Amino acid sequence: MAKTENILRVMEELKQTTGVPRTLFAACPNSLSVIKASFRAAKRNNAPIYFATTLNQVDTDGGYTGMTPAEFTKVLAREAAAVHYTGPYVVAIDHGGPWLKDIQTQQRWDTQRAMQGVKESYEAAILAGYDLIHVDPTVDIFLPKGEIIDIHVVAQRTVELILHAENFRKANGIAPISYEVGTEEVHGGLADPTTFDTFLSDLKEGLKNVGLEDVWPCFIVGKVGTDLHTTLFDPEVARDLTAKVRPYGSYIKGHYSDDVDNPQDYPTSGMGAANVGPEFTMNEFDALAELEAEEKKQFEAGRIPQLSNMGKVLWQKVYESGRWKKWLQPDEQGKDLAEVSEERQQWLVKTGCRYIWQAPEVLVARQKLYDNLAYVGIDAEDVVLMRIEHNMDKYYYAFNIVNLNDHLKNI
Repeated sequence: MAKTENILRVMEELKQTTGVPRTLFAACPNSLSVIKASFRAAKRNNAPIYFATTLNQVDTDGGYTGMTPAEFTKVLAREAAAVHYTGPYVVAIDHGGPWLKDIQTQQRWDTQRAMQGVKESYEAAILAGYDLIHVDPTVDIFLPKGEIIDIHVVAQRTVELILHAENFRKANGIAPISYEVGTEEVHGGLADPTTFDTFLSDLKEGLKNVGLEDVWPCFIVGKVGTDLHTTLFDPEVARDLTAKVRPYGSYIKGHYSDDVDNPQDYPTSGMGAANVGPEFTMNEFDALAELEAEEKKQFEAGRIPQLSNMGKVLWQKVYESGRWKKWLQPDEQGKDLAEVSEERQQWLVKTGCRYIWQAPEVLVARQKLYDNLAYVGIDAEDVVLMRIEHNMDKYYYAFNIVNLNDHLKNI
């Protein structure tokens, strides 16, 4: 049994014996700070951590973190050892599908090339020791505007990608891995109950037809009320979707769980896991802003000779990256960053920082900020990590997984 299924099995057994439901917490590792904070939080809470990693972040080309899958798993092992975290952690591809990697959309890769690119990403992840792949072929950039991809095509491409991953895994003598399928976003069409049922039926039949009756996703992503701009989780919808997938042996996975208003409702609704990502980028940005404010005070007091200009550098690099345009709302299309409201500018820069944390200018400014504050006795990196950890802790408690590692010692 694959690692993720083993963890879910233990959680289900505990629910039966204790009556306490649990939900796995998945962090999107969009910076080295988030990775460090994740292991510190996991160590403190004596609980597993799940890394949901997009192909924009980590891939064969280095992604925006600058890491290939092989480098990423080595970094995780290093950071786990740094805090002597010895519990299990899950390494996963998140949204692994054609045109979900920005460059494929920007360069308008054709279907064959996009699918092949995803397959090569899977291969690199499997060789690097990833535990789970989110198979998500729910986007097709060549459809007419406003048209949703046919759910039968989604199921067909899902089977094709899982078959490729399984054949590659077996050919290389690698232990079983887990799968997640579907998407919560409208473009996938899985928000509609009938379409959701059709997808499950097609997927079951498709896997059987290619000799993969023994392979089934442990997670199916469900639209449970949260998205990029909403924060209210819908327990009733989650329970309904859970009732649909549990007979198959799957759990519903939530995405866009950032800053959710009612995280405590996830376990009681039967949710298997939930992803949190941009929230931690914003935590990191806020911590750096707090530190820069202190740096300016120390500068004015004559204790620091030169400012880092951290905030200015971040704003400039996000702007130059152009990645903020991806998140413009319909009424903002075509506008320059300075032309949207101040509130939206702040949001776009904050969330866009994940794309440029590794830019040389940002690394230099951060190091100068850290060094300046070290002169006056402040451990700046610790302040940043604690800000991120604080928000991670709320999920560990709300999802009822504190001390779960006591029951996972054999995994």
